[in-house]
Amino acid sequence: MHRPVHLIAVAVAIAGCLAAHAQDARRFVEKAVQAELAADASDHSHWLYFEAERQPGNVVKQWVAETLGGNLVRIVEQNGQAIPEQVQRSKMDKFAGAKSDQARQRKSERHDDEQAEEMLRTLPRAFIWSKVSDESGNTILHFKPDPAFHPPDYEERVFAAMEGNMTVNDGQQRIVSLKGTLIHDVRFLGGLFGYLQAGGSFDVERRETGKGLWQIVETHIHIQGRALFFKNIGEQEDDVKSRFEQLPDNIAFRPAENDLMAQR
Repeated sequence: MHRPVHLIAVAVAIAGCLAAHAQDARRFVEKAVQAELAADASDHSHWLYFEAERQPGNVVKQWVAETLGGNLVRIVEQNGQAIPEQVQRSKMDKFAGAKSDQARQRKSERHDDEQAEEMLRTLPRAFIWSKVSDESGNTILHFKPDPAFHPPDYEERVFAAMEGNMTVNDGQQRIVSLKGTLIHDVRFLGGLFGYLQAGGSFDVERRETGKGLWQIVETHIHIQGRALFFKNIGEQEDDVKSRFEQLPDNIAFRPAENDLMAQR
């Protein structure tokens, strides 16, 4: 006679345990997000690095130097064709003298930074989190959409339709990687403004390039579909950065250009 009551009690205990674990995982993610926001606010470092970027119809290999005025880019190869050094330097000189191009680049980067920060702040509340494992000083967590979360804009609707894993460095509470898959189609106004197909994926990898300084080293985005307000959605992108070298915080275009031309 008491068996059903006993089973109910066990079920309640298990549910309570799972809920507690979910809350612990969410708090862990919240701490990681706060650590990222604090680090980003205090990081004024500039870097030189090599970048290989692949998009449909365009494969570029280039060196990039972050300066006070903007990112100076030395394209060494495009679609398998080597770019003459004279042309490389000419393009950098043109950018260094074009205030409007620099302003446009800075505006675009500010928009990207603001969007990234918004998505970062959304992480703890947009998903249900659970701990997967501990590996080599990292914690791996799984995320899936939280039905109680109501995305406030189109960007977060896409973000909140993802399921995947996040890896966090335990010592610094920094995000090492974020990988997700779109688990269902996303339609905007019934498809009138576009749609994204289930199965699309993203993978962002980061590593420490200097003491307490973390950079994105790989970005892989493969999402199929079409959305009028996302200029890049539907394009496939693979971006890999390597050979990081920290530059002086106050570096200007001319010394940065010399550093770029010295790279082989």
